[in-house]
Amino acid sequence: MNNGNRDISISFKHVLSAKLSDVAQLYKVRLGSLVVFSSVIGYMLLAPAWDMLSIFMLSIGGFLVTGASNTFNQIFEKDVDALMERTKDRPLPAGRMTLVESSLWAGIAAVIGLVILTVFFNVATGLLSAISLIIYSFIYTPLKRVHPIAVFVGAIPGALPPMIGAVAATGFVGDMALNLFALQFVWQFPHFWAIAWYAYDDYQKAGIMLLPSKGGKNKNSALNILIYTATLLPMTIVLYLLGYYQLIALIALVVAAVIFLLPAIKLYRETSDVNARKVMFASFMYLPVALIGLLIDSIF
Repeated sequence: MNNGNRDISISFKHVLSAKLSDVAQLYKVRLGSLVVFSSVIGYMLLAPAWDMLSIFMLSIGGFLVTGASNTFNQIFEKDVDALMERTKDRPLPAGRMTLVESSLWAGIAAVIGLVILTVFFNVATGLLSAISLIIYSFIYTPLKRVHPIAVFVGAIPGALPPMIGAVAATGFVGDMALNLFALQFVWQFPHFWAIAWYAYDDYQKAGIMLLPSKGGKNKNSALNILIYTATLLPMTIVLYLLGYYQLIALIALVVAAVIFLLPAIKLYRETSDVNARKVMFASFMYLPVALIGLLIDSIF
């Protein structure tokens, strides 16, 4: 009898662990964590005083809305994901989860997340979060197979997290919130395009068009990556000269922009997957360095 109970317990734990793993894949936990990080930094930059409960609620609400967006994305791209090596083992294409179940996970997360952000903070925070979810899930996702303009559309929800955090702290969209949005908006383009370059063959199988040039991995695409990456540097200097931050933030932002720019220059000189991968990793580095630099600057 005890062995039977033990077997049932082990089986239940295995099933629960597998289910939680699938939900984590739906919600894209690592991507969600980056979104939460950006949002929390936006809040901490503008909040009169740091309230740990508010930071916790912002993290939970933001993570749930992001998880819902990512799940809706996978629902609509179920058949597309099945065609690509890096996505074919996701819960939906692999058949471990149904459309109904995944829709429930998405719907519940969206409702709870938006309620938290609206009730605990303010209507503007909830509204911006809802706009982000709608654009990412229902506009950007289908556009990916139609036209490269999807990158422009996808850059909007991608740049909203720090603005949402700032609005959660203040209740309105001020200059600093717009500046945070602008920096992250411009960053999205080389970030997206570097990923699209590196995953080009996989995306081709699924008919996903994200690179700015019809020729795909060529000098024109590399030039676009270089231009948008280079734009971050003068933006950083202009915002400093306008008095939006001080020397610490300037140094952090310039260093991050230069480290991002160098592999972009190399990619333009020598178009290769190796160099595109370096740009991709540099893009992952840029955002946390820039945001942490802004936060440290605001403290001192």
